[in-house]
Amino acid sequence: MVRFFLRRLAGLLIVMALVATMVFFLTRLAPGDPAALMLGDQATVEDIAKLRATYGLDKPLLVQFGLWVKEILSGNLGQSIFLQRPVTQALGERAEPTFFLALFSVSIAALIGIPAGIASAVWRGRWLDQALSGLAMVAANIPSFWLGLIFIQLFAVKLGWFPVAGYGDPGAPFLVRLQHLVLPASVLGIVNSALITRFTRASMLDILSEDFIRTARSKGLAERVVIWRHAFGNALIPVITVVGLTAALLVGGAIVTETVFGLPGIGNLVVSAVLRRDYPVIQGALIVVAAVYVLINLAVDLIYALADPRVRAG
Repeated sequence: MVRFFLRRLAGLLIVMALVATMVFFLTRLAPGDPAALMLGDQATVEDIAKLRATYGLDKPLLVQFGLWVKEILSGNLGQSIFLQRPVTQALGERAEPTFFLALFSVSIAALIGIPAGIASAVWRGRWLDQALSGLAMVAANIPSFWLGLIFIQLFAVKLGWFPVAGYGDPGAPFLVRLQHLVLPASVLGIVNSALITRFTRASMLDILSEDFIRTARSKGLAERVVIWRHAFGNALIPVITVVGLTAALLVGGAIVTETVFGLPGIGNLVVSAVLRRDYPVIQGALIVVAAVYVLINLAVDLIYALADPRVRAG
Protein backbone atom coordinates (compact mmCIF):
# COMPACT_ATOMS: atom_id res chain seq x y z
CA MET A 1 0.00 0.00 0.00
CA VAL A 2 2.87 2.38 0.83
CA ARG A 3 4.56 1.67 -2.50
CA PHE A 4 1.29 2.26 -4.33
CA PHE A 5 0.85 5.62 -2.54
CA LEU A 6 4.43 6.73 -3.30
CA ARG A 7 4.05 5.88 -7.00
CA ARG A 8 0.87 7.91 -7.25
CA LEU A 9 2.38 10.80 -5.29
CA ALA A 10 5.44 10.94 -7.55
CA GLY A 11 3.18 11.11 -10.61
CA LEU A 12 1.14 13.92 -9.09
CA LEU A 13 4.26 15.94 -8.28
CA ILE A 14 5.31 15.71 -11.93
CA VAL A 15 1.85 16.86 -12.99
CA MET A 16 2.01 19.84 -10.62
CA ALA A 17 5.42 20.84 -11.99
CA LEU A 18 4.07 20.78 -15.54
CA VAL A 19 0.97 22.73 -14.51
CA ALA A 20 3.06 25.39 -12.78
CA THR A 21 5.24 25.84 -15.86
CA MET A 22 2.27 26.10 -18.22
CA VAL A 23 0.38 28.48 -15.92
CA PHE A 24 3.29 30.89 -15.68
CA PHE A 25 4.14 31.13 -19.37
CA LEU A 26 0.56 31.02 -20.69
CA THR A 27 -0.38 33.84 -18.32
CA ARG A 28 2.40 35.97 -19.75
CA LEU A 29 1.10 35.39 -23.30
CA ALA A 30 -2.09 37.33 -22.52
CA PRO A 31 -2.03 40.84 -24.05
CA GLY A 32 -1.93 43.86 -21.79
CA ASP A 33 0.40 45.29 -19.16
CA PRO A 34 -0.85 45.04 -15.56
CA ALA A 35 1.19 48.09 -14.56
CA ALA A 36 -0.40 50.22 -17.32
CA LEU A 37 -3.88 48.94 -16.45
CA MET A 38 -3.38 49.68 -12.78
CA LEU A 39 -2.08 53.23 -13.26
CA GLY A 40 -4.58 54.20 -15.95
CA ASP A 41 -4.33 56.26 -19.12
CA GLN A 42 -2.75 59.26 -17.39
CA ALA A 43 0.32 57.36 -16.26
CA THR A 44 3.69 58.31 -17.65
CA VAL A 45 6.23 55.89 -19.06
CA GLU A 46 8.40 56.45 -15.99
CA ASP A 47 5.54 55.61 -13.63
CA ILE A 48 4.79 52.39 -15.50
CA ALA A 49 8.46 51.40 -15.55
CA LYS A 50 8.74 52.05 -11.80
CA LEU A 51 5.71 49.90 -11.02
CA ARG A 52 6.95 47.12 -13.27
CA ALA A 53 10.26 47.16 -11.42
CA THR A 54 8.44 47.04 -8.07
CA TYR A 55 6.72 43.76 -9.00
CA GLY A 56 9.67 42.34 -10.93
CA LEU A 57 7.89 42.51 -14.29
CA ASP A 58 10.92 44.14 -15.91
CA LYS A 59 13.09 41.06 -15.42
CA PRO A 60 13.55 38.35 -18.10
CA LEU A 61 10.84 35.68 -18.12
CA LEU A 62 13.13 32.89 -17.00
CA VAL A 63 14.32 34.99 -14.05
CA GLN A 64 10.71 35.77 -13.11
CA PHE A 65 9.86 32.09 -13.38
CA GLY A 66 12.74 31.06 -11.15
CA LEU A 67 11.83 33.61 -8.50
CA TRP A 68 8.17 32.56 -8.65
CA VAL A 69 8.97 28.86 -8.25
CA LYS A 70 11.24 29.70 -5.30
CA GLU A 71 8.40 31.60 -3.63
CA ILE A 72 5.90 28.77 -4.27
CA LEU A 73 8.22 26.19 -2.71
CA SER A 74 8.38 28.39 0.38
CA GLY A 75 4.57 28.57 0.53
CA ASN A 76 4.24 32.12 -0.79
CA LEU A 77 1.93 32.63 -3.79
CA GLY A 78 2.94 36.25 -4.19
CA GLN A 79 1.36 39.67 -3.73
CA SER A 80 -1.70 40.75 -5.71
CA ILE A 81 -0.95 43.74 -7.91
CA PHE A 82 -4.45 45.23 -7.67
CA LEU A 83 -5.69 43.99 -4.30
CA GLN A 84 -2.45 44.97 -2.56
CA ARG A 85 -2.45 41.94 -0.26
CA PRO A 86 -1.06 38.40 -0.33
CA VAL A 87 -2.63 36.04 -2.86
CA THR A 88 -3.12 33.40 -0.16
CA GLN A 89 -5.21 35.88 1.84
CA ALA A 90 -7.29 36.82 -1.21
CA LEU A 91 -7.92 33.16 -2.02
CA GLY A 92 -8.72 32.34 1.59
CA GLU A 93 -11.37 35.06 1.67
CA ARG A 94 -13.04 33.58 -1.42
CA ALA A 95 -12.59 29.87 -0.65
CA GLU A 96 -15.67 29.28 1.51
CA PRO A 97 -18.38 29.87 -1.16
CA THR A 98 -16.49 27.84 -3.77
CA PHE A 99 -15.78 24.95 -1.40
CA PHE A 100 -19.35 24.57 -0.18
CA LEU A 101 -20.75 25.12 -3.67
CA ALA A 102 -18.61 22.25 -5.01
CA LEU A 103 -19.40 20.03 -2.00
CA PHE A 104 -23.17 20.50 -2.22
CA SER A 105 -23.17 20.27 -6.01
CA VAL A 106 -21.37 16.93 -6.15
CA SER A 107 -23.56 15.61 -3.31
CA ILE A 108 -26.71 16.53 -5.23
CA ALA A 109 -25.27 15.09 -8.45
CA ALA A 110 -24.43 11.80 -6.73
CA LEU A 111 -27.80 11.59 -4.96
CA ILE A 112 -29.53 12.01 -8.30
CA GLY A 113 -27.16 10.18 -10.62
CA ILE A 114 -26.35 6.99 -8.71
CA PRO A 115 -29.95 5.88 -7.94
CA ALA A 116 -31.07 6.93 -11.43
CA GLY A 117 -28.26 4.92 -13.04
CA ILE A 118 -29.03 1.85 -10.94
CA ALA A 119 -32.76 2.05 -11.68
CA SER A 120 -32.07 2.56 -15.38
CA ALA A 121 -29.86 -0.55 -15.48
CA VAL A 122 -32.22 -2.74 -13.45
CA TRP A 123 -35.20 -1.88 -15.67
CA ARG A 124 -33.21 -1.80 -18.90
CA GLY A 125 -35.30 -1.17 -22.00
CA ARG A 126 -38.46 -0.32 -20.08
CA TRP A 127 -40.22 3.01 -19.85
CA LEU A 128 -38.32 4.01 -16.68
CA ASP A 129 -34.97 3.37 -18.37
CA GLN A 130 -35.99 5.41 -21.40
CA ALA A 131 -37.32 8.24 -19.22
CA LEU A 132 -34.20 8.42 -17.04
CA SER A 133 -31.86 8.18 -20.04
CA GLY A 134 -33.79 10.94 -21.78
CA LEU A 135 -33.65 13.18 -18.73
CA ALA A 136 -29.92 12.54 -18.38
CA MET A 137 -29.37 13.54 -22.00
CA VAL A 138 -31.38 16.72 -21.51
CA ALA A 139 -29.50 17.59 -18.31
CA ALA A 140 -26.14 17.04 -20.01
CA ASN A 141 -27.02 19.54 -22.73
CA ILE A 142 -28.58 22.28 -20.59
CA PRO A 143 -26.28 25.32 -20.24
CA SER A 144 -25.74 25.95 -16.55
CA PHE A 145 -26.14 29.72 -16.94
CA TRP A 146 -29.54 29.27 -18.62
CA LEU A 147 -30.77 26.87 -15.95
CA GLY A 148 -29.47 29.25 -13.30
CA LEU A 149 -31.45 32.16 -14.74
CA ILE A 150 -34.59 29.97 -14.86
CA PHE A 151 -34.12 28.95 -11.23
CA ILE A 152 -33.60 32.57 -10.18
CA GLN A 153 -36.75 33.69 -11.98
CA LEU A 154 -38.89 30.84 -10.63
CA PHE A 155 -37.66 30.10 -7.10
CA ALA A 156 -36.18 33.46 -6.10
CA VAL A 157 -38.21 36.13 -7.91
CA LYS A 158 -41.67 34.56 -8.25
CA LEU A 159 -41.82 32.22 -5.26
CA GLY A 160 -39.36 34.07 -3.04
CA TRP A 161 -38.05 30.85 -1.49
CA PHE A 162 -34.36 31.65 -1.87
CA PRO A 163 -32.14 34.75 -2.24
CA VAL A 164 -31.63 36.01 -5.78
CA ALA A 165 -27.86 36.36 -5.59
CA GLY A 166 -24.91 37.01 -3.32
CA TYR A 167 -23.63 35.19 -0.26
CA GLY A 168 -25.23 37.14 2.57
CA ASP A 169 -23.77 39.89 4.71
CA PRO A 170 -20.28 39.38 6.18
CA GLY A 171 -21.76 38.96 9.66
CA ALA A 172 -24.64 36.71 8.56
CA PRO A 173 -25.03 33.30 10.28
CA PHE A 174 -23.65 30.30 8.46
CA LEU A 175 -27.09 28.80 7.79
CA VAL A 176 -28.21 32.05 6.18
CA ARG A 177 -25.22 31.95 3.87
CA LEU A 178 -25.97 28.37 2.94
CA GLN A 179 -29.41 29.45 1.73
CA HIS A 180 -27.64 31.40 -1.00
CA LEU A 181 -26.02 28.17 -2.21
CA VAL A 182 -29.20 26.13 -2.64
CA LEU A 183 -30.00 27.37 -6.15
CA PRO A 184 -26.46 27.38 -7.62
CA ALA A 185 -25.69 23.98 -6.06
CA SER A 186 -28.93 22.57 -7.46
CA VAL A 187 -28.09 23.90 -10.92
CA LEU A 188 -24.61 22.34 -10.95
CA GLY A 189 -25.88 19.15 -9.32
CA ILE A 190 -28.58 18.61 -11.94
CA VAL A 191 -26.26 19.35 -14.86
CA ASN A 192 -23.48 17.09 -13.57
CA SER A 193 -25.79 14.26 -12.50
CA ALA A 194 -26.16 13.26 -16.15
CA LEU A 195 -22.61 11.92 -16.43
CA ILE A 196 -22.89 10.02 -13.15
CA THR A 197 -26.19 8.48 -14.29
CA ARG A 198 -24.71 7.26 -17.56
CA PHE A 199 -21.55 5.83 -15.95
CA THR A 200 -23.52 4.10 -13.20
CA ARG A 201 -25.93 2.60 -15.72
CA ALA A 202 -23.15 1.30 -17.97
CA SER A 203 -21.20 -0.16 -15.04
CA MET A 204 -24.29 -1.83 -13.57
CA LEU A 205 -25.24 -3.34 -16.93
CA ASP A 206 -21.80 -4.93 -17.23
CA ILE A 207 -22.03 -6.45 -13.76
CA LEU A 208 -25.65 -7.60 -14.08
CA SER A 209 -24.68 -9.75 -17.06
CA GLU A 210 -22.01 -11.63 -15.10
CA ASP A 211 -22.42 -15.30 -14.10
CA PHE A 212 -22.12 -14.66 -10.36
CA ILE A 213 -25.23 -12.45 -10.48
CA ARG A 214 -27.23 -15.30 -12.01
CA THR A 215 -25.78 -17.61 -9.37
CA ALA A 216 -26.83 -15.24 -6.58
CA ARG A 217 -30.35 -15.11 -7.96
CA SER A 218 -30.51 -18.89 -8.35
CA LYS A 219 -29.69 -19.24 -4.65
CA GLY A 220 -32.91 -17.41 -3.85
CA LEU A 221 -31.35 -14.19 -2.56
CA ALA A 222 -33.66 -11.19 -2.39
CA GLU A 223 -33.43 -8.94 -5.45
CA ARG A 224 -32.42 -5.92 -3.37
CA VAL A 225 -29.50 -7.93 -1.93
CA VAL A 226 -28.41 -8.98 -5.42
CA ILE A 227 -28.62 -5.42 -6.73
CA TRP A 228 -27.05 -3.49 -3.87
CA ARG A 229 -24.57 -5.93 -2.34
CA HIS A 230 -23.42 -8.01 -5.29
CA ALA A 231 -24.02 -5.84 -8.36
CA PHE A 232 -23.50 -2.31 -7.08
CA GLY A 233 -20.61 -3.36 -4.84
CA ASN A 234 -18.71 -4.66 -7.87
CA ALA A 235 -19.72 -1.71 -10.07
CA LEU A 236 -18.43 0.81 -7.55
CA ILE A 237 -15.00 1.52 -9.08
CA PRO A 238 -16.25 3.36 -12.22
CA VAL A 239 -18.82 5.19 -10.08
CA ILE A 240 -16.07 6.37 -7.71
CA THR A 241 -14.12 7.55 -10.75
CA VAL A 242 -16.86 9.71 -12.17
CA VAL A 243 -17.90 11.14 -8.79
CA GLY A 244 -14.27 12.03 -8.02
CA LEU A 245 -13.77 13.66 -11.42
CA THR A 246 -17.02 15.58 -11.00
CA ALA A 247 -15.90 16.90 -7.61
CA ALA A 248 -12.52 17.93 -9.02
CA LEU A 249 -14.05 19.70 -12.00
CA LEU A 250 -16.59 21.54 -9.85
CA VAL A 251 -13.85 23.08 -7.71
CA GLY A 252 -12.50 25.06 -10.65
CA GLY A 253 -15.34 24.86 -13.14
CA ALA A 254 -18.08 26.81 -11.38
CA ILE A 255 -17.01 30.21 -12.72
CA VAL A 256 -20.10 30.73 -14.86
CA THR A 257 -22.47 29.70 -12.07
CA GLU A 258 -20.70 31.92 -9.55
CA THR A 259 -21.04 34.83 -11.96
CA VAL A 260 -24.75 34.22 -12.59
CA PHE A 261 -25.55 34.01 -8.87
CA GLY A 262 -23.11 36.73 -7.79
CA LEU A 263 -21.17 34.44 -5.46
CA PRO A 264 -17.90 35.96 -4.21
CA GLY A 265 -15.95 32.76 -4.85
CA ILE A 266 -12.62 31.92 -6.40
CA GLY A 267 -14.18 31.83 -9.87
CA ASN A 268 -15.22 35.48 -9.64
CA LEU A 269 -11.80 36.38 -8.28
CA VAL A 270 -10.08 34.72 -11.24
CA VAL A 271 -12.33 36.50 -13.75
CA SER A 272 -11.50 39.87 -12.18
CA ALA A 273 -7.80 39.01 -12.11
CA VAL A 274 -7.81 38.06 -15.81
CA LEU A 275 -9.46 41.35 -16.77
CA ARG A 276 -6.87 43.25 -14.73
CA ARG A 277 -3.89 41.09 -15.78
CA ASP A 278 -3.20 40.44 -12.10
CA TYR A 279 -0.60 37.74 -12.73
CA PRO A 280 0.01 36.65 -9.11
CA VAL A 281 -3.70 36.06 -8.46
CA ILE A 282 -4.21 34.17 -11.73
CA GLN A 283 -1.18 31.98 -11.13
CA GLY A 284 -1.93 31.38 -7.48
CA ALA A 285 -5.58 30.50 -8.09
CA LEU A 286 -4.75 28.08 -10.90
CA ILE A 287 -2.03 26.41 -8.84
CA VAL A 288 -4.40 25.96 -5.90
CA VAL A 289 -7.19 24.58 -8.12
CA ALA A 290 -4.73 22.22 -9.81
CA ALA A 291 -3.46 21.06 -6.42
CA VAL A 292 -7.01 20.35 -5.24
CA TYR A 293 -7.68 18.50 -8.49
CA VAL A 294 -4.66 16.21 -8.16
CA LEU A 295 -5.32 15.62 -4.45
CA ILE A 296 -8.87 14.51 -5.25
CA ASN A 297 -7.47 12.17 -7.88
CA LEU A 298 -5.00 10.82 -5.33
CA ALA A 299 -7.87 10.25 -2.89
CA VAL A 300 -9.80 8.41 -5.61
CA ASP A 301 -6.77 6.20 -6.31
CA LEU A 302 -6.49 5.36 -2.62
CA ILE A 303 -10.19 4.50 -2.46
CA TYR A 304 -9.61 2.24 -5.48
CA ALA A 305 -6.87 0.44 -3.60
CA LEU A 306 -9.05 -0.03 -0.54
CA ALA A 307 -12.06 -1.16 -2.56
CA ASP A 308 -10.18 -3.52 -4.88
CA PRO A 309 -6.83 -5.10 -3.89
CA ARG A 310 -6.11 -5.82 -7.57
CA VAL A 311 -5.59 -2.09 -8.14
CA ARG A 312 -2.75 -1.69 -5.66
CA ALA A 313 -1.21 -4.94 -6.88
CA GLY A 314 -1.01 -3.58 -10.44
